[in-house]
Amino acid sequence: MPARPEPAAPNDAELRRGLRRMRTIATGLLALVVVVYVVFWRWESGGGPTWAGYVRAAAEAGAVGALADWFAVTALFRRPLGLPIPHTAIIPNRKNDLGRSLERFVAQNFLAEPVIREKIAGLGVAMRMGAWLGAPGHAEWVAAEASGRLAAAISGIRDDVMLDVVEKTILARVMDRPWAPAAGTALGRIVAGGLHHRLVDLVAVQAEAWLRDNPEIMLRIVTDKAPSWSPRFVDEAIAARAYAEALRFISEVRADPDHRLRRALDDFLARFAEQLRTDPATAERVEKLKERIRDHPEVDLALATMWNATKAILIDAADDPGGVLRTRMADELRTLGERLTAEPRLGAGVDAAANDIVAWIVNRYRSEITAVISETVANWEPTETSTKIELHVGRDLQYIRINGTVVGAIAGLVIHLLTSLLL
Repeated sequence: MPARPEPAAPNDAELRRGLRRMRTIATGLLALVVVVYVVFWRWESGGGPTWAGYVRAAAEAGAVGALADWFAVTALFRRPLGLPIPHTAIIPNRKNDLGRSLERFVAQNFLAEPVIREKIAGLGVAMRMGAWLGAPGHAEWVAAEASGRLAAAISGIRDDVMLDVVEKTILARVMDRPWAPAAGTALGRIVAGGLHHRLVDLVAVQAEAWLRDNPEIMLRIVTDKAPSWSPRFVDEAIAARAYAEALRFISEVRADPDHRLRRALDDFLARFAEQLRTDPATAERVEKLKERIRDHPEVDLALATMWNATKAILIDAADDPGGVLRTRMADELRTLGERLTAEPRLGAGVDAAANDIVAWIVNRYRSEITAVISETVANWEPTETSTKIELHVGRDLQYIRINGTVVGAIAGLVIHLLTSLLL
């Protein structure tokens, strides 16, 4: 849904011109009724017609109404004619009270939780978000912005700070806890789930390929270990036989998922996992190994190397416009946008979450938000406060003076007419 264009706010110069124009009209109307009153009063006093009295009475009441409303409007912003009349210059003298009253009014009527929830519920956050993400280029823009900020954040991390955090938090916790029980539990789950079989397959395949590519290795081993008096052809025959048996054995291991070597390895790993969990001697050996690793001087270098490599990978992935990270992020955002517009249940959940989040923020920070009003007003000078408010509402207040003149004239005419009829 396209956003409605915001109307341009008038500047101070435009407000000042409007105020001056309306003030001139209201004052001119006051001057007019005064002139009419004087003219028709003299005419009536000099023997003018009866209807002149009606005009004089209307003009007289209009002048009174205009003067009363001029006093009321002026008393809001300054002392009329500079006279120290009580309860005048209300805004300059009570600006702090007015600021606090306005703060309470906004808090109770605009930032009340029911009002906020009703407004957010009517926005259709999920539909708006889904439509925006589905528009061409928007998901890519979000992905690019997020990736750029991620890259900047990672680049800004100091290496010494990160290493210190890793050593004092992650590494310290890892080193403080016993390794043997956790390692035994993990190894037991691996064996029970057969997750190590893929590793065995990989080792068998690589071993078979290595043996096929290096047949001379077996001959060299046999020749080096054979006695000096052994004939060369005997060594070659033994080496060929050993090579063939080794190749056959490793081929059987690779091809047979139920091979005895595999079963033996399963049994060994299961027993070792049980020893890690239950055997104090095994646990002690693991703890000694852990202490040697912790005290090894290469640990800090290894951590630094790992962090630098991880940092470089993350930055390169985030900076690559056509990389997997940005592409996948943009695809996921587009998919999310489609789901938000097509799945009512998901959209309702997002709307409810947005409603709860905004309501929580308003409830949590209502006093801080509304305090801006009273604090800003308190920092204004009294004259500045009066001028600011008069610029924005003074033009409309001049209509009070105009209305007071018209209503006063009508009232004066009616009163004079009733008086004439009754008398």
